[in-house]
Amino acid sequence: MNDKIDMPEEQPKKPAVSEKTKKLLWEIYDLLEVVATVTIVVMLGFSFLGRLNIVEGQSMDHTLAEGQYLFISDLFYEPAVGDIVVVHDVTADPYGDPIVKRVIATGGQSVEIDFNTWTLKVDGKVVEEPYRFLDPNYSTLRAEYNMSIDGIFHVIVPENEIFVMGDNRNASGDSRQVEIGTIDKRCVVGKAYLRLFPIDEFGLLE
Repeated sequence: MNDKIDMPEEQPKKPAVSEKTKKLLWEIYDLLEVVATVTIVVMLGFSFLGRLNIVEGQSMDHTLAEGQYLFISDLFYEPAVGDIVVVHDVTADPYGDPIVKRVIATGGQSVEIDFNTWTLKVDGKVVEEPYRFLDPNYSTLRAEYNMSIDGIFHVIVPENEIFVMGDNRNASGDSRQVEIGTIDKRCVVGKAYLRLFPIDEFGLLE
Protein backbone atom coordinates (compact mmCIF):
# COMPACT_ATOMS: atom_id res chain seq x y z
CA MET A 1 0.00 0.00 0.00
CA ASN A 2 1.37 3.33 -1.01
CA ASP A 3 1.55 5.98 1.66
CA LYS A 4 -0.24 9.16 0.70
CA ILE A 5 1.91 12.25 0.94
CA ASP A 6 0.06 15.39 1.99
CA MET A 7 1.13 18.29 -0.09
CA PRO A 8 1.05 21.73 1.57
CA GLU A 9 -1.93 23.74 0.54
CA GLU A 10 -1.14 26.47 -1.89
CA GLN A 11 -1.57 29.88 -0.28
CA PRO A 12 -3.80 32.25 -2.22
CA LYS A 13 -1.81 34.93 -3.93
CA LYS A 14 -2.35 38.46 -2.74
CA PRO A 15 -3.74 40.57 -5.49
CA ALA A 16 -1.18 42.94 -6.93
CA VAL A 17 -1.71 46.68 -6.33
CA SER A 18 -3.74 47.97 -9.20
CA GLU A 19 -2.49 50.71 -11.45
CA LYS A 20 -5.40 52.86 -10.30
CA THR A 21 -4.32 52.54 -6.66
CA LYS A 22 -0.71 53.29 -7.55
CA LYS A 23 -1.79 56.39 -9.40
CA LEU A 24 -3.90 57.53 -6.45
CA LEU A 25 -1.00 57.02 -4.02
CA TRP A 26 1.34 59.05 -6.24
CA GLU A 27 -1.23 61.84 -6.46
CA ILE A 28 -1.53 61.92 -2.67
CA TYR A 29 2.26 61.96 -2.37
CA ASP A 30 2.52 64.83 -4.86
CA LEU A 31 -0.17 66.76 -2.99
CA LEU A 32 1.59 66.32 0.36
CA GLU A 33 4.86 67.40 -1.23
CA VAL A 34 3.23 70.58 -2.57
CA VAL A 35 1.60 71.35 0.79
CA ALA A 36 4.91 70.83 2.61
CA THR A 37 6.75 73.06 0.14
CA VAL A 38 4.16 75.83 0.37
CA THR A 39 4.20 75.63 4.18
CA ILE A 40 8.00 75.96 4.27
CA VAL A 41 7.95 78.87 1.82
CA VAL A 42 5.25 80.68 3.81
CA MET A 43 7.13 80.14 7.09
CA LEU A 44 10.36 81.42 5.58
CA GLY A 45 8.51 84.36 4.06
CA PHE A 46 7.03 85.38 7.40
CA SER A 47 10.41 84.89 9.07
CA PHE A 48 12.36 87.11 6.69
CA LEU A 49 9.82 89.31 4.88
CA GLY A 50 7.23 90.11 7.53
CA ARG A 51 4.98 88.88 10.27
CA LEU A 52 1.36 88.62 11.38
CA ASN A 53 -0.36 91.13 13.63
CA ILE A 54 -3.83 90.89 15.15
CA VAL A 55 -5.93 94.05 15.44
CA GLU A 56 -7.00 94.70 19.02
CA GLY A 57 -9.58 97.27 20.05
CA GLN A 58 -11.67 99.72 18.03
CA SER A 59 -9.10 102.50 17.43
CA MET A 60 -8.97 101.86 13.66
CA ASP A 61 -12.73 101.51 13.06
CA HIS A 62 -14.02 101.42 10.37
CA THR A 63 -10.87 100.83 8.35
CA LEU A 64 -9.90 97.79 10.43
CA ALA A 65 -11.87 95.73 12.91
CA GLU A 66 -10.86 93.93 16.06
CA GLY A 67 -9.68 90.36 15.44
CA GLN A 68 -8.51 90.91 11.86
CA TYR A 69 -5.12 89.50 10.88
CA LEU A 70 -2.67 91.80 9.11
CA PHE A 71 0.53 91.06 7.23
CA ILE A 72 3.13 93.65 8.15
CA SER A 73 6.71 94.18 7.04
CA ASP A 74 9.55 96.57 7.75
CA LEU A 75 11.69 95.34 4.86
CA PHE A 76 13.16 98.44 3.16
CA TYR A 77 10.35 100.45 4.77
CA GLU A 78 10.45 104.17 5.49
CA PRO A 79 7.32 105.60 7.21
CA ALA A 80 5.21 107.82 4.96
CA VAL A 81 2.12 109.92 5.57
CA GLY A 82 -1.07 107.88 5.19
CA ASP A 83 0.52 104.49 5.89
CA ILE A 84 -1.07 102.12 8.40
CA VAL A 85 1.67 100.95 10.72
CA VAL A 86 2.23 98.86 13.82
CA VAL A 87 4.31 100.63 16.45
CA HIS A 88 5.70 99.28 19.70
CA ASP A 89 7.09 101.73 22.22
CA VAL A 90 7.63 99.86 25.48
CA THR A 91 8.04 103.17 27.34
CA ALA A 92 4.54 104.41 26.40
CA ASP A 93 2.87 103.16 29.59
CA PRO A 94 0.01 102.12 29.68
CA TYR A 95 0.25 101.72 25.89
CA GLY A 96 3.33 99.51 25.94
CA ASP A 97 1.85 96.82 23.67
CA PRO A 98 2.02 96.98 19.85
CA ILE A 99 -0.66 99.31 18.45
CA VAL A 100 -2.02 99.84 14.93
CA LYS A 101 -2.25 103.47 13.79
CA ARG A 102 -2.07 105.70 10.73
CA VAL A 103 0.91 107.95 10.03
CA ILE A 104 -0.28 111.58 10.02
CA ALA A 105 3.07 113.37 9.78
CA THR A 106 6.79 112.64 9.72
CA GLY A 107 9.92 114.34 11.03
CA GLY A 108 10.01 118.11 10.54
CA GLN A 109 6.31 118.50 9.74
CA SER A 110 3.90 120.52 11.89
CA VAL A 111 0.57 119.12 13.06
CA GLU A 112 -2.37 121.25 14.10
CA ILE A 113 -5.71 119.90 15.35
CA ASP A 114 -8.66 122.19 16.04
CA PHE A 115 -10.80 120.32 18.56
CA ASN A 116 -13.64 122.79 17.98
CA THR A 117 -14.06 121.99 14.30
CA TRP A 118 -12.10 118.69 14.21
CA THR A 119 -9.92 120.11 11.46
CA LEU A 120 -6.50 118.54 10.91
CA LYS A 121 -3.72 120.55 9.33
CA VAL A 122 -0.25 119.34 8.38
CA ASP A 123 2.26 122.07 7.48
CA GLY A 124 -0.63 124.54 7.52
CA LYS A 125 -2.72 122.66 4.94
CA VAL A 126 -6.08 121.05 5.75
CA VAL A 127 -5.91 117.27 5.40
CA GLU A 128 -8.88 115.49 3.83
CA GLU A 129 -9.46 112.25 5.75
CA PRO A 130 -11.97 109.97 3.99
CA TYR A 131 -10.88 107.13 6.29
CA ARG A 132 -11.67 109.03 9.50
CA PHE A 133 -14.50 107.95 11.81
CA LEU A 134 -15.65 110.64 14.21
CA ASP A 135 -18.80 111.47 16.13
CA PRO A 136 -18.42 115.16 17.04
CA ASN A 137 -21.12 114.76 19.70
CA TYR A 138 -19.15 112.05 21.47
CA SER A 139 -16.32 112.79 23.89
CA THR A 140 -12.92 111.98 22.46
CA LEU A 141 -9.33 111.76 23.61
CA ARG A 142 -7.71 115.17 23.61
CA ALA A 143 -4.07 116.07 23.70
CA GLU A 144 -2.66 116.75 27.14
CA TYR A 145 0.18 118.93 25.90
CA ASN A 146 0.82 121.73 23.39
CA MET A 147 -2.88 122.66 23.35
CA SER A 148 -3.89 126.27 23.84
CA ILE A 149 -6.89 127.36 25.89
CA ASP A 150 -8.96 127.81 22.72
CA GLY A 151 -8.74 124.09 21.96
CA ILE A 152 -6.00 124.15 19.35
CA PHE A 153 -3.36 121.43 19.49
CA HIS A 154 -0.02 122.03 17.82
CA VAL A 155 3.24 120.10 17.62
CA ILE A 156 6.26 119.97 15.35
CA VAL A 157 7.33 116.37 14.80
CA PRO A 158 11.00 115.86 15.74
CA GLU A 159 13.35 114.43 13.15
CA ASN A 160 13.33 110.60 12.92
CA GLU A 161 9.92 110.47 14.60
CA ILE A 162 6.33 110.18 13.38
CA PHE A 163 2.94 111.43 14.53
CA VAL A 164 0.21 108.78 14.46
CA MET A 165 -3.52 108.64 15.09
CA GLY A 166 -6.21 105.99 14.94
CA ASP A 167 -8.90 106.37 12.30
CA ASN A 168 -11.52 106.18 15.06
CA ARG A 169 -10.77 109.53 16.68
CA ASN A 170 -13.28 108.94 19.49
CA ALA A 171 -11.53 105.85 20.81
CA SER A 172 -7.84 105.93 19.99
CA GLY A 173 -4.84 106.27 22.23
CA ASP A 174 -2.26 107.93 19.96
CA SER A 175 0.18 110.81 19.49
CA ARG A 176 -2.39 113.28 20.84
CA GLN A 177 -1.66 111.92 24.29
CA VAL A 178 1.37 112.71 26.40
CA GLU A 179 1.80 109.02 27.29
CA ILE A 180 2.47 108.22 23.63
CA GLY A 181 3.39 111.44 21.84
CA THR A 182 5.45 111.29 18.68
CA ILE A 183 6.96 107.89 17.94
CA ASP A 184 10.61 107.14 17.27
CA LYS A 185 10.88 105.48 13.85
CA ARG A 186 12.87 102.68 15.47
CA CYS A 187 9.66 101.71 17.28
CA VAL A 188 7.86 101.05 13.98
CA VAL A 189 7.41 97.28 13.71
CA GLY A 190 6.29 97.56 10.09
CA LYS A 191 3.73 98.75 7.60
CA ALA A 192 0.44 96.86 7.25
CA TYR A 193 0.15 95.70 3.63
CA LEU A 194 -2.51 92.99 3.66
CA ARG A 195 -5.63 92.01 5.54
CA LEU A 196 -5.36 88.21 5.63
CA PHE A 197 -8.32 87.21 7.80
CA PRO A 198 -11.30 86.98 7.70
CA ILE A 199 -11.03 85.40 4.27
CA ASP A 200 -13.99 87.36 2.86
CA GLU A 201 -12.17 90.62 3.69
CA PHE A 202 -8.78 89.55 2.30
CA GLY A 203 -7.07 92.31 0.37
CA LEU A 204 -4.48 95.06 0.13
CA LEU A 205 -4.65 97.97 2.54
CA GLU A 206 -4.63 101.40 0.94
